Amino acid sequence: MSQAEAVRVVNTLGARWVGQVDPEGGTVLMPAGVWPLLGLLAPAGSPAVQGELTQALGLPPEAAAERARELLGLLEGIPAVGSALGLWTGERLRLRPEWPAGLPAGVHGRLSGDVRQDQARLDAWAARATGGLIDAMPVRLDRETRLVLAAALTVRTDWIRPFDEIDGPPEGPADAWGRPVRYLSRYTCLLDRAAVLESPTGLVTEVRVHGYGDISVHLLLGEPGASPGRVLATGIEALSGRHRRTTADRLPVGAPGPGLTIDLIRRYEPEDLLAVDVPRFTVGADHDLLARPDLFGLATLGTRSETEHRLPGLGGAEPLFIDGARQRATATFGPDGFRAASVTALGVAGSGAARPRPSYLRRIVRAGFGRPFGFVAVHRTSGLLLAAGWVTDPDPASGVRA
Repeated sequence: MSQAEAVRVVNTLGARWVGQVDPEGGTVLMPAGVWPLLGLLAPAGSPAVQGELTQALGLPPEAAAERARELLGLLEGIPAVGSALGLWTGERLRLRPEWPAGLPAGVHGRLSGDVRQDQARLDAWAARATGGLIDAMPVRLDRETRLVLAAALTVRTDWIRPFDEIDGPPEGPADAWGRPVRYLSRYTCLLDRAAVLESPTGLVTEVRVHGYGDISVHLLLGEPGASPGRVLATGIEALSGRHRRTTADRLPVGAPGPGLTIDLIRRYEPEDLLAVDVPRFTVGADHDLLARPDLFGLATLGTRSETEHRLPGLGGAEPLFIDGARQRATATFGPDGFRAASVTALGVAGSGAARPRPSYLRRIVRAGFGRPFGFVAVHRTSGLLLAAGWVTDPDPASGVRA
């Protein structure tokens, strides 16, 4: 039950976060990399800080810290996910022993005080923890840095059924990208991989692409003019059954959802067909968590004070506050699989001829993503949201410069 609660609060934060990001040029975010850092830090906060973090995290401080530890354990147990936690403190901060005692063993390192050397060491940690997908720590150190708490998260899965690559949409109406793009195309007999989600703000077409290691990526296309945040929130909320989901095998012939068409065709095999055409893409983003203090509970914690200790539970007499809180993330959707990574850091300053065969009248469902769309990467067993993003600039067609 506690693990389910951890999944619920992370997904809730993700659904709120997607509504506050600017999707222009594409974006990606990974709430499972942010939530545990805030949860671990919550018990160390002042009363005002704890109140704000309780509202942002959906749990009181001690429960948030416990769920954060359970979330880290869940991530470590997913074969297709890599996670790492890092804590570094300077000589001028004497930590209360009870706070780091709640962290996994072996994560605590020291800052030497040489800013350039320490920055290089932490950048190398970020690159190593993400297999080179993120090459530097998203926060920059300075002489006032007393503590850095960071989480690295990677998702790597290969598709159970790979895609073929083609230039341009294979059939149907022209897309809206305004330039040639590289499409990925795939057929399957599993119509329930496509569905229409019904939300109060409109319909969303969802296509689930399953990968190994218990990871799925859900592609999301909203109605023309629908806000990216609302489309993504609908996809995230559907993970907990908040919206009605009607699979393609139960949808009527016609155009029952955005980018979705269903026809009857005559074919020699007795199975229905689902055809998916989606652009190949890579998106990246840098998120300043302090720019959204209410979302992350950082209004007080991110405000400097010469007299008030924002984090008395960490220890030390010097007033401490968060002077940097950022996430750097990237995601790639390719013919063979999906890759995503983030580093989140809090800086504390402070075949031929054959005999005739019978033919069958069967459904063919076509799902085309010919305009900006969203995606969410999910752990299938727990329903944990691992990544969410919006695609506006897919990979160019072969021989075409981006």
